[in-house]
Amino acid sequence: MKLRLLVLGALVLAGPAAAQSGPVVDAPSGAVQGSAEGELKVFRGIPYAVPPVRAMRWRPPAPMQHWKGVRAATAFGPACVQPQSKTPSVYSPAEPLPVSEDCLTLNIWAPRDAQNAPVFFWIHGGALVTGSSREAMYDGKRLAERGVIVVSINYRLGVLGWLAHPGLTAESPQHVSGNYGLLDQIAALGWVRHNIAAFGGDPGNVTIAGESAGALSVMYLLESPLARGLFHKGIAESAYMISMPELKKAVYGAPSGEAAGQMLATGLQAADLSALRGMDAQAITDAAAKLGYGPWGTVDGLVLPQQMVDAFGQGKQAPVPLLAGFNQGEIRSLMILAPKAPDTAAEYEATIRDRYGELADAFLRLYPAADYKESILATTRDGLYGWTSERLARRQTTLGVPAYLYLFDHGYPAMDEAGLHAFHASELPFAFGTFDNTPPRWPKIPDTAGERALSDAMIGYWTSFARTGTPVAENAPAWPAYGAAANYMHFAATPEPRAGLMPGMYALNEVVMCRHKATGKLAWNWNVGLAAPKLPPKAEGCD
Repeated sequence: MKLRLLVLGALVLAGPAAAQSGPVVDAPSGAVQGSAEGELKVFRGIPYAVPPVRAMRWRPPAPMQHWKGVRAATAFGPACVQPQSKTPSVYSPAEPLPVSEDCLTLNIWAPRDAQNAPVFFWIHGGALVTGSSREAMYDGKRLAERGVIVVSINYRLGVLGWLAHPGLTAESPQHVSGNYGLLDQIAALGWVRHNIAAFGGDPGNVTIAGESAGALSVMYLLESPLARGLFHKGIAESAYMISMPELKKAVYGAPSGEAAGQMLATGLQAADLSALRGMDAQAITDAAAKLGYGPWGTVDGLVLPQQMVDAFGQGKQAPVPLLAGFNQGEIRSLMILAPKAPDTAAEYEATIRDRYGELADAFLRLYPAADYKESILATTRDGLYGWTSERLARRQTTLGVPAYLYLFDHGYPAMDEAGLHAFHASELPFAFGTFDNTPPRWPKIPDTAGERALSDAMIGYWTSFARTGTPVAENAPAWPAYGAAANYMHFAATPEPRAGLMPGMYALNEVVMCRHKATGKLAWNWNVGLAAPKLPPKAEGCD
C-alpha cells in the first residue's frame, strides 16, 4: 500500500512523464522515483544540499529539508559551473556539458534486490575546475552488477568552490573560508550515511574513490576531521600530494588563500562580497580562469588542519584500507605539465646537474639523458603521481592497515599509435567497463576478449575491495598488499603481481620534497626535472 501511494504521489507531483513505471524509494530525505534498467535501480539528479546560489554562494552546504511527495530522479542534474573550453583534447565531450550553479546532486546505481550492499562513492576529476558526475565514462552499471551500490556526485568547482577571501573568513562562524567543494563532498557523504540504507546500501561500508582531482579529494577526505567516520576505505587513482596554500600565511612560494582571493577580487573589480555574489556565475568563472586563479584545498586549521604531507607523515590520516596507483604515460596527454625539451642530451644533463647537485647522479640513473624526451615525461609523472601513490601505500601500511599499489601500463593499437600509451585517466573505461562511453577523441578501445578480460579483472578488484577491503578478481592473480616487500600490481596486457616499483623513484622524490618543504619557500608540485629550482641544502630529517 505504501509503495502504491508513493507511485500515485509521483504521478501527481511529476505529471505524465512519471506515469512510466519506475522504482520508488522512500528515503529519509524524501521519496524519489528512478528508472528500472535491467537488474538495476537507477536514480539520477538527487539533490543532497540546498542550491548554493545567491546568498548561499561561498557558504558551507546546507542540508536539504525533507521534501513532500515523490521527486522524479530519472535525469542527471547539470554540471557545476566551469569554463567552457574551446581547445579540443582527448578529454573533450561530444557536446558542452549543461551547467548551473544549482548543481549539488548525486546519482545512484543499485542492484534491484540490494540489501546491506557496499557503497562505492565516486568523485570525478578535472583539476577541481571541470568535470561532472554525468560523464558517460562514469556510468555505474557494470560495477553495480557486481553487487555494489555506486554513488557519483557533483561538487562546486573553480572559484565558486574553492575561493578563500578575508571577507568570507570574517563572516564565517568558524573564521575560515575556502574548501566549499570539499565541504560539498562531505555533505554528500553525510547524505549517504543518512539515506543509503533505503536504497539497499550499508552506511557502515562506504568506499570513497576518485581519479586525478577526485583522487586529490580522496586525500583531502582522508585528512579532514570533518569526514572521519563517513567512509571506511579509499581508492585513489592518479593522486598528487602537492603543497597547499594556507589561509592566512604565504608558504612554499604561494600567497595565502585569503591574499589570492583578494587579488582575484581586485582583478574582477569587485569592491566587496556583495559585488562578488552579484556577478553572474559563468562570468565570474570565466574571468577567474583568465586571471589565472587556481582552485586548491586551503589549510585552514578546521576542514584541512595541515599540509597533506605532514598529516600523512605524522599518521593523522584516516586509518582505512587504501588502493592507490598511477599510469605509466600520465603526462602524454598532459604535456602542459612538462617543461620544454632542450635541443640536446648534453644540455639536458648539464641542466639536471646544475639543479640537482649531489643528487644528480641518482636522478640521471632514473631519468637518463640518453632518452631525455622520455625522461622529461617520466620525471613529471613520478614527481606528481608515482611518488604520491607509493607514499600513500607506505603511510597506510605504517598505520597498520592494508594498502594496495598498482601501475597501469596497458596499451592498445589506437592508443599507442597516437603516442598516448597508458595516458592520464586511461584506466577509467577499464575500471568502469565503459568502453563504448569514452569521449569522441579518446583512442578507440578494441572490443576484444583480451581487453574485456582486463576490464573484468579491474572491475573485480575494485568492487571486491569496496566489499571487503581486499582486491580479488575471478580468473586473475592474487593482489598482495604493499607490505614490507613493496608489492604492487602491474596492469599491462594482463594483471601481474610484482615487487619493488621503480627502485629509487620514491626515495629521490621524497628527499627533494622534504628539502623543498624545509625552506618554507619552495613548492613540491610540477617544479621537477628541468623545471626544478636549485636543490636546497641538506635539512634535518630529509636524507
